[in-house]
Amino acid sequence: MSTMFADTLLIVFISVCTALLAEGITWVLVYRTDKYKRLKAEVEKQSKKLEKKKETITESAGRQQKKKIERQEEKLKNNNRDLSMVRMKSMFAIGFCFTALMGMFNSIFDGRVVAKLPFTPLSYIQGLSHRNLLGDDTTDCSFIFLYILCTMSIRQRETQQEREHKGKREREKQASRRAGSPVWGLIPGPWDHDLS
Repeated sequence: MSTMFADTLLIVFISVCTALLAEGITWVLVYRTDKYKRLKAEVEKQSKKLEKKKETITESAGRQQKKKIERQEEKLKNNNRDLSMVRMKSMFAIGFCFTALMGMFNSIFDGRVVAKLPFTPLSYIQGLSHRNLLGDDTTDCSFIFLYILCTMSIRQRETQQEREHKGKREREKQASRRAGSPVWGLIPGPWDHDLS
């Protein structure tokens, strides 16, 4: 039982280290580059500029103004695509590293029960949770299943923090738009209810 606990802690540590490795690779290959910084600044600047133009445009706006907005939206879309292409380089590097690491860790933990699940997994998940393990006890947990669970929980936390940050900015934008609206406050919207 103590070796199983040690394996579990080791896998949690491995998942944290691989998440940090992925962030480090992304920082080296993407976030610190001048191209990424320039594109990110350009996207943010264009987004703000486009928001301001959309706020000032009226229903009776001419075709000229609408075409300018469409051109800016197209430019913003192209810059976002370029930003995604810059990030793609790190995704390939991370994929290559993780493929090598998974092969190594799978050979180390092959056939070892690393944890005992407090539930019986669904039948279509049992192939992953009981992978390369002997016996019929479906509550036995393999390395790959525990590693995926740990990694998903770490990544989910990162993306949740990013979403909260973006959501806060969106609420601020909506609040500034609603402040100028003549019907603001009369009709409740989804933003008027605290769901947390």
